[in-house]
Amino acid sequence: MIQDGLFGDEIEHPDTKAPDITVSKRVLITVTTAPNPSEKHGETVCVAGIEIGDTGPLAWVRLYPINLRYLRGDGDGFRKYNVVNVHCRPAKGDVRIESWNLDVSRIKVERHIDGWEKRASIVEPMATDTMCGLFADVKTNANARSLGLVRAAEVRALDLEVHQGWTEDEQRKIDAYVNQADLLDEDDKSPLEAPRLKGYYRYRCTATGCGGHRQQILDWEFVGFQRRARHLSLEELKDSLQRKFFDEVCAPDRDVAFYVGNLAKRHHTFSLLGIWWPRR
Repeated sequence: MIQDGLFGDEIEHPDTKAPDITVSKRVLITVTTAPNPSEKHGETVCVAGIEIGDTGPLAWVRLYPINLRYLRGDGDGFRKYNVVNVHCRPAKGDVRIESWNLDVSRIKVERHIDGWEKRASIVEPMATDTMCGLFADVKTNANARSLGLVRAAEVRALDLEVHQGWTEDEQRKIDAYVNQADLLDEDDKSPLEAPRLKGYYRYRCTATGCGGHRQQILDWEFVGFQRRARHLSLEELKDSLQRKFFDEVCAPDRDVAFYVGNLAKRHHTFSLLGIWWPRR
């Protein structure tokens, strides 16, 4: 997986964001990425969503670092399409304006929004981008938006590839964290397992003349599906993933749009963080 770089911990460039003050936000959670190795936190996920104001959606928000496994029950607050109240500060070392460091001790779940129709009043107004447009923006402006929801004019295929396991650096981070375990530490520090398969969607966005895009899926639902299917052979797993994430999610009667976000270290590289797929 190429999730290293969704977070901005090791980036060295000037911070051009808002003053370093804590603010409160109401956020509709739309994205939770698959866990990624972290030496300090064991495994981290990137949570993203839409900040909500008094009259509707305001802006995209990225919250990190979050270790949902060790948040225990509080991790339920980041269930997709929950509205949560959070306290956060502009992320240091990350110039992306959507990135905020979260105070995990002050998370409050306001409510869960169930059903596509009820969510649409917040989500649909944010589906104004094309993938081609987001690419063009970051090529000329390092501070261009790093999150978006792009509608697919055509979803051509779901490509599946065998995951080759963690890289040397990722495994080093996992080992370092596991070796920190204290005999009196109640946290589960079992090593993070890599998924068996990586997935990539091939699609055209709605931009005129779009030649197509191929982007890796970093959605936790895609990895979680694989964990629940441990009993399947590799070929059976491939078939199951195709049925769920292509035949069902991208069926002709679905109005598919992709939540996308770029990498902190490579602004020109966008990954697919989640899927919006209500019926047409």
